[in-house]
Amino acid sequence: MKDSFRTGISFGLTSAVITTLGLMVGLHSGTGSKLAVFGGVLTIAIADAFSDALGIHVSQESECVRTTRQIWGATIATFITKFIFAMTFLVPVLLLPLLTAIIVCVVWGLSILTVLSCLIAKARGERPCKAVGEHLLIAIVVVVITHWVGELVAALGA
Repeated sequence: MKDSFRTGISFGLTSAVITTLGLMVGLHSGTGSKLAVFGGVLTIAIADAFSDALGIHVSQESECVRTTRQIWGATIATFITKFIFAMTFLVPVLLLPLLTAIIVCVVWGLSILTVLSCLIAKARGERPCKAVGEHLLIAIVVVVITHWVGELVAALGA
């Protein structure tokens, strides 16, 4: 796979999982509203996919080592990956009670990160345990912190 596409897909997947789970868990803890969680995920899928794609685009341009074609490859791969994978988190929200949907989404997101981490470790010739553990730890920290922030917001009545 071309480096530019690998960059976009890796970034898009990671961002889709971390950002979407953080938003979902925080909104669930803060509002308990299925509509708020659904709207938040939809917003992430659109606005944050564009934001991340532009971020990768500018980052790649600033390195001054990639061709215009490579830069656009990473940009488009980031947008499409982020958009599609963020949208997958809507399926459980539509089909299940909200708490169950949140749990399913956390498992889904952590599974995506596990597979991605294993593929990256394999490509680098490393043992996957360290990469998986490191990436899952970060994701879990985000989920826990956004849960607490949601509870704090709810308690403050903001």
